[in-house]
Amino acid sequence: MDRPAPERRDAYRHFRSLPTRWMDNDVYGHVNNVVYYSYFDTIVNGFLVEQGLLDIQASRVIGLVVETGCRYFSPIAFPATVHAGLRVAHLGRRSVRYEIALFRDDESSAAAQGHFVHVYVERATGSATDVPADTRAALAALAGP
Repeated sequence: MDRPAPERRDAYRHFRSLPTRWMDNDVYGHVNNVVYYSYFDTIVNGFLVEQGLLDIQASRVIGLVVETGCRYFSPIAFPATVHAGLRVAHLGRRSVRYEIALFRDDESSAAAQGHFVHVYVERATGSATDVPADTRAALAALAGP
């Protein structure tokens, strides 16, 4: 099986810097894989909150994660700063597939990259619903190559 090469920073539309923490390192001396998923959550939901599209406590419509995955290329360890890049790979009627790349410090190639799929639902009922128009417009601006 051919392994794809890590992507470069210029392939992503939006960035957030995340400092690593001492507790992120595992017994092998690098950031544990579960922490990478927290970085994914942080960049996606941080973007939605900053854009005024998600009120964590009160939004009537919310995105629920139904799929996620990550490919690791090189380790990240404390102390380092992770620069998380975000783009939208697919924007459907009721779902969105985000793609995220994690860059260590000033490196131009991703240390890890993955995806995160939200399905939009009515908070009160859990029923699938359309991506709200304002959310759709903001996400369309993040559409990848």
